[in-house]
Amino acid sequence: MLIVAPVFQILKRSLALCVLSAALASAVQPIKVQGADYVNSVTGDRFQIIGVAYQPGGSSGFTTGGTTDPLSDGDTCLRDAALMQKLGINTIRVYNLNPSLNHDLCASIFNAVGIYMLLDVNSPLPNESLNPDQLSNSYNTDYLTRTFAVVEAFKSFPNTLGFFSGNEVMQTIPSGGTVPPYVRAVTRDLKNYIAKNCDRSIPVGYSAADVRDILADSFAYLSCDIGGSTSDQSRIDFFGLNSYSWCGGDATFESSGYNILVSMFSNTSIPVFFSEYGCNKVLPRVFDEVQALYGPQMTAIMSGGIIYEYVQEPANNFGLVNLYDNGTASLRIDYDNLQKQYNKLDIKALESGNSSATKLTSPTCSSTLISEASFASKFTLPALPAGAQSLIDNGIKDPNNGKLVQVTETAVKQPVYGSNGGEIKDLAIKPLADDQSNTPNGQDTSGSGSSAATPSGTATGAKPSKTSAAAGRMNGDLWGLGVGMALAALMLMLQSA
Repeated sequence: MLIVAPVFQILKRSLALCVLSAALASAVQPIKVQGADYVNSVTGDRFQIIGVAYQPGGSSGFTTGGTTDPLSDGDTCLRDAALMQKLGINTIRVYNLNPSLNHDLCASIFNAVGIYMLLDVNSPLPNESLNPDQLSNSYNTDYLTRTFAVVEAFKSFPNTLGFFSGNEVMQTIPSGGTVPPYVRAVTRDLKNYIAKNCDRSIPVGYSAADVRDILADSFAYLSCDIGGSTSDQSRIDFFGLNSYSWCGGDATFESSGYNILVSMFSNTSIPVFFSEYGCNKVLPRVFDEVQALYGPQMTAIMSGGIIYEYVQEPANNFGLVNLYDNGTASLRIDYDNLQKQYNKLDIKALESGNSSATKLTSPTCSSTLISEASFASKFTLPALPAGAQSLIDNGIKDPNNGKLVQVTETAVKQPVYGSNGGEIKDLAIKPLADDQSNTPNGQDTSGSGSSAATPSGTATGAKPSKTSAAAGRMNGDLWGLGVGMALAALMLMLQSA
């Protein structure tokens, strides 16, 4: 017993440490903007967005007073995170969010598998976005309160990659003459709110429509420093482009106009990426543009892209996955084709830093940056609406602050089928170490399906599984749990001795 007792004490302390470790929610490293690159704030590795647009239900499924949004149901997020992890995704873009809902479990699930979140602060609901036809009326304190509430809901998650202050607000040549100062104003307000009310800096940017007549001017107007001030809060931190110009397997770098985009953004001082891409004029989509986007012709300028979209909406032919009203899902051939393209990528090369790109600074705003005569060329921005400065200084009333929670389940509950009809067995997420983001890993998800079967239920892009979030108290590290149980058993044996 003189020998056993010290061993017992050591094992007891080890077990306590094991239990403590299991109780903590592992976290990805926050990503920061450094010049024209995204950079891991701890490792210093360059971060390239390998993303997908994630909006189960589409914009029509987001309603006033709704009790769900894409990040509010744990079971749904677990299923989709498992499929995205196999696909190789490291970023999701979510368009419509209700900041009053609980997003802790979903955000924690995506965090656990190394997937970051790019979030729109606007929505299609009334007074929840800028109206290009009524700019001064729509830019008001109630609207800003809504945008700040989204920040509050997601500011504490380390996998929050950034916020979009606007999405395609400029879609016509005339809108280029009036909208830009308001986009800068909203960006300014969001960044000032983050600076006052968040523990870390979170990037804010804009997602532009691919309207070539105003695209270069939109980028120039939003990304310069007013007065040459490097602390100008109205300058966007990143620029996203929704581009669908590469269509089908016969498209090339030149025929798609990608060469023109690379030239247009060649002097960028902030990260530029495709905030949507994936033309569907030729079906099934083969995604040849992936090799161009992540290849040597573009990676010096671009920071990746976000495929549109994860869920197949009724007859839109953009989806990677079919969802059914009973919670089951099936992969489309587009998922398989995209996975094959991702599996060809050289991830080590993509993560290699570019020291010159990280040291770039933005140009000073000037009318000489603007080429089109009808585009806005003055940089006087709208003043804050009455009461908005108090919101920025003191924070909004009763914010719904999200927080990481422990993910205690890993196995997907709903049946999921490959594009070949076979059910995918043992589908689960695999939590990653703290410093890892998800990467393509050579998997063939449909190929892992077993017996041929057909998913039941009605296919719909507007009605994903409506299971209880409480039922999905998710995921921990099963290996760690097994070690803990083994240690506990050994302690009991020692105590008996």
